[in-house]
Amino acid sequence: MVTGRYLGLGGLILVLLVSALAVIYSKYQSRLIFIDIQKQERALDQYEVEWGQLQLELTTLAEQNRVEQVAREQLKLVMPLRERIVYIKP
Repeated sequence: MVTGRYLGLGGLILVLLVSALAVIYSKYQSRLIFIDIQKQERALDQYEVEWGQLQLELTTLAEQNRVEQVAREQLKLVMPLRERIVYIKP
């Protein structure tokens, strides 16, 4: 009877220890995942800043004045006379 009681108590302590270790492991994994999420959020913030800068640069480069200026200065293009422009209707 006494042996069974100690065996039951020992089993209960073993289950308690395994449960405690499982909780510790679970908390550790949770912290690792949280750290990874924070890293990904920081990377996302950086990408959003870079995206905004690229959008601003694209807007600047695509402005009509800029395109015309580059065409004239670098490509040496000139506007044709109005009489020589041909419009095509769709």
